[in-house]
Amino acid sequence: MSMRSLTVVVLCLLALMSLGCQDGPRPRSRLGTYPTPTLGAPYSNPQKLGQHGYLFSLSEQNGIVYTCRGGHIDLAHLRIAADWTKYLTDKTYRHLMEGDTRFSYKLAVDRSRHFVELSYPSDWAQRPNEQRRAAAEEVAAALGPHLAFYLTTWHEILTWFGYKCVGLPTAFSSAFSWEDSYSNLLGTHLAVRALQDSEHSFNEAMTIALREEIDRLGPVPADAAKQATRQVKGDWFTGSSLFSVDIIERNFDIGLEDGEVSPTRLPDAEPCKDATAVSYPAPTLDILARHGFYAKLEIEPREWEKNAILAVAYPDAEQRRKRVEPAVHFPPIMEHIRKDAIRRYGRDFADQRRLSQRR
Repeated sequence: MSMRSLTVVVLCLLALMSLGCQDGPRPRSRLGTYPTPTLGAPYSNPQKLGQHGYLFSLSEQNGIVYTCRGGHIDLAHLRIAADWTKYLTDKTYRHLMEGDTRFSYKLAVDRSRHFVELSYPSDWAQRPNEQRRAAAEEVAAALGPHLAFYLTTWHEILTWFGYKCVGLPTAFSSAFSWEDSYSNLLGTHLAVRALQDSEHSFNEAMTIALREEIDRLGPVPADAAKQATRQVKGDWFTGSSLFSVDIIERNFDIGLEDGEVSPTRLPDAEPCKDATAVSYPAPTLDILARHGFYAKLEIEPREWEKNAILAVAYPDAEQRRKRVEPAVHFPPIMEHIRKDAIRRYGRDFADQRRLSQRR
């Protein structure tokens, strides 16, 4: 849909930060935005991104930054995913050290609950505490970004199926907008880097990592970025403000085909001639087997849209369950979404990776 209130945009994008329980302080909320150069969608100065703030920051800058090698990046989405990565890494580590076999978490606005089931090596309880800590740190470091990326991806899936935040009009137009998944994944990578930085606090390490990575991706000044993006109005988006924007260009690449997520870059952007795209690998759990662990993630949708999603995940109604297993069901769900996008927009989104690499 094309007409939405600013309130809907704020509530639905902030839902990504609404987790909280006894596992440390909650990551704070931030305002996401569209990548369009329209009224109410800020473009940030890539040289002045401010201090990252897990809980609070007066100087932190959010909005859109355009980079030659990574396309549009939503800084709020990036920071949200980064903080979720830290939160879920810490949460996983605590459960591992306590020997818990399962834990769960959810977003405050999304009703879906995410369940993690853990299997331990047979000698886990007999291992020296120092060995257990070392193994738990490595396993948690792998699970944290993995769970955070699936968490943010699930929110995109919900909104594609028409999820209405707290009963307000749907935020369908923001689902898998062309910068979302890439920004989310980049946030998990930067969080992993920041968590490995033993010389700085997480906020300081994130500030450094973000500045370095944006520089590597080739940032474009805000005015030039907005001007370049205006060239795709009518093709990639319509509307002139946050109240009327409709996103046409989507990026459904979540790493299912080759394990990497590639950016959607502006075609023939003048500041970026001959720049090559940078793709990032989706988080994997390969390291778990090395330590004798196994983890299974399931998501139980509890929104009104759950029946439509479960029908795609389980075409056979007699075998339908209440939970979605991302490793098994995300491929058919994403294929359904691609076909739905083609039906809606009359364009082929199935070849997104090759298109993005060519741009």
